[in-house]
Amino acid sequence: QVQLVESGGGLVQAGGSLRLSCTASGSGFRINAMGWYRQAPGKEREWVAAITSGGSTNYADSVKGRVTISRDNAKNTVYLQMNSLKPEDTGVYYCYAQRPVTRSWGQGTQVTVSS
Repeated sequence: QVQLVESGGGLVQAGGSLRLSCTASGSGFRINAMGWYRQAPGKEREWVAAITSGGSTNYADSVKGRVTISRDNAKNTVYLQMNSLKPEDTGVYYCYAQRPVTRSWGQGTQVTVSS
């Protein structure tokens, strides 16, 4: 079983920056990719970014150029650096860890961008 704990959310003005962190813990697990989804009020959960254990990254078009995902494999931690934030980036951000068969989720961290 993998447990994920996120941190770093908060309230920021448009144009500002935030860095989210997500640390995985547990025993006997191997994680392939880690990444982030987000869910705005009244909307479906939307994939944001992912990074493989080898460091390959992918981004949603809506955040490309403004968001950087990185990973510290030694710490089992993934980071999401978000710059030039927009009000439409507001939502709950969920970290996930993709194992060979299962996917684990964090509890979510709120990001609110004011205009």
